[in-house]
This record gives sequence, C-alpha cells and structure tokens, in this order.
Amino acid sequence: MKKYSLYYSLFFLLGINFVSSQENDSIAKLEQKDSLNLEFYEFVNDSVFEDAEYLDEVLILPKLSFQNKEDLREYLILKRKTKRVWPYAVLAANRLDSLNVRLLKIDSKRKRKRYTKMIQNYIEGEFTDELKKLTKTEGQILVKLMHRQTGETTFDLVKELRTGWRAFWYNTTAKLFNISLKEKFNPYEVREDFLIEDILQREFSKRTLKDQQPAIHIDYYELTSVWKDKVHIFKQTPKASPQAN
Repeated sequence: MKKYSLYYSLFFLLGINFVSSQENDSIAKLEQKDSLNLEFYEFVNDSVFEDAEYLDEVLILPKLSFQNKEDLREYLILKRKTKRVWPYAVLAANRLDSLNVRLLKIDSKRKRKRYTKMIQNYIEGEFTDELKKLTKTEGQILVKLMHRQTGETTFDLVKELRTGWRAFWYNTTAKLFNISLKEKFNPYEVREDFLIEDILQREFSKRTLKDQQPAIHIDYYELTSVWKDKVHIFKQTPKASPQAN
C-alpha cells in the first residue's frame, strides 16, 4: 500500500494543472525555438544572396576519458537509468503544457476539477505498471528530472493539488524507499546531477533521446567549467613540458 502511494505521487506530476504565472513562464521557455539567433546567407554570383537560414545550436562536447573502471561503470549505470526514465520526465512537461492550455479555456471550477481528474485517471491507467518497475535510484532520478522539466518539485506539485498534508504523507512514504519527493535537480552543486546532464546532452546530440529545454537555468558550458577539475571523466589537454635552459 505504501509503495502504491509512492508511485501515485509521481502520477500527480504527470497530470498536474498549474495556471500560475510562474508555470506559464516555464511553458514559454519550453516553447522557445532551439536555434541560434544568427542568420547565414548564401551568396550567388558574388552579388545576390538568398533567404537566411537558421541553424540548430550544436554543443561541442568534451571527449570522455575515464581514469578507472569504477568511474566508467558508474557512468554507464547512470546512463542506463537516465535513458529509462527520461521519457516520463518529457511526458510530465508536455502534460503540464497541454493541461494549462486547455484549462485556460474552461471557465467552471467544477469542470476544471473534473477534467483534471479525468486526465489523472487516464495517466494512472496508462503508466502504473511501467512506473512500478522502476528501481529506487531510477525513481529518484525521475523526481529530479521532473523538476528539471517543470521547475517544481514533486512534493510542491502534490501539495498544490492534494493539500499540504497529502504531500507530507507521500514524501514520508517515499523516504521509506530512500526517495525524496522534495529533491531538486541541481547540476551546479551535485555531482550525480552534473553527470546526468552530461549524459542527456550527449544523447540529445546523438538523437537517441528527445531533446527538450529545461524549465530551470542550465548552461552546459558553465557546468563543464565548474566540474572539469572535480570529476575525472573528460580527456585532459596535455600540459606543456617545461623547456630545459
């Protein structure tokens, strides 16, 4: 029963219905076009140019070079778990987007509540069996990625939908499985979160995972600068040897 409560709390995020200005800002970020604000022109006959074309942004990722087998094993396990739960985080953001758009068109509070409940029941029936298969670490990664994609913790989303007492209960239940529903995605300070972000960026570039802009500020180059001397997964540039006099 307690385990069911844990996964039920994750379902709330997939069907959450915020209409606040903060969430609208998050939605606006998700709708921004992922491209550079630069125009490239093709010149013809040295004088005439054709219409501008916009090129997608491409991240130049540092090459991976692990110092030992333990670091490599850790990265590969985290990669497998991240790839498994990422589609659910994307779904959460998409549901949030579509729910907000539709709820704005419903004037009646009673109808809004009924519509939200209908969506929740649909999502629960569709994903219950899949979410129950997640391990504890996969569940925690999912909670973090949901924060990355929505800008809200699972705890706060449940609290908004099912009162503060219900959110407290679900968070307490989750702790029995070593999962915190209050956990945020913080790649600037948490090593595992940085590795998750690095994994995501590499999978995005290979198009093995669907790219989606985060609802929180994340700059991969800033992250690399912060962590380059703290994690030993990148190929280091050889230092110049001092010349003999």
